[in-house]
Amino acid sequence: MQLKHPIPLLLLAVFTIGAANAGVTEDDFVAKKTQNLINLCTASPQDPHYRDAIHFCHGYLVGAFHYYQATTADKRELKMLCAPEPKPSRNEVIDMFVSWAQQHPEYMSEMPVETEFRFLTEKWPCKKAY
Repeated sequence: MQLKHPIPLLLLAVFTIGAANAGVTEDDFVAKKTQNLINLCTASPQDPHYRDAIHFCHGYLVGAFHYYQATTADKRELKMLCAPEPKPSRNEVIDMFVSWAQQHPEYMSEMPVETEFRFLTEKWPCKKAY
């Protein structure tokens, strides 16, 4: 029996195997690149590192944001972003960030904190009235 379309079947097999083997790696926890952080934030519940990955994702993003808040608390002129009212939940913002980052592969090699604030300032820029 000869297959009429062996190349599409071969590609499907390669992508299926790749997806099955895709998972969180130790390098992801170093978070040198945005792609590492996105890998952690999108870990499958079946991944043996799922719990650590999700906690790292949330901790990294929230920690960077809290640092920003602390450094700009009394310095209006330094504020780069202004969250809406009512503020979205942490999970909503993280989901928005992940979705945005996946739509911008050109930033996957950047430092995750750079990409996080690129997203936040694009999503909620401050209207400077001073």
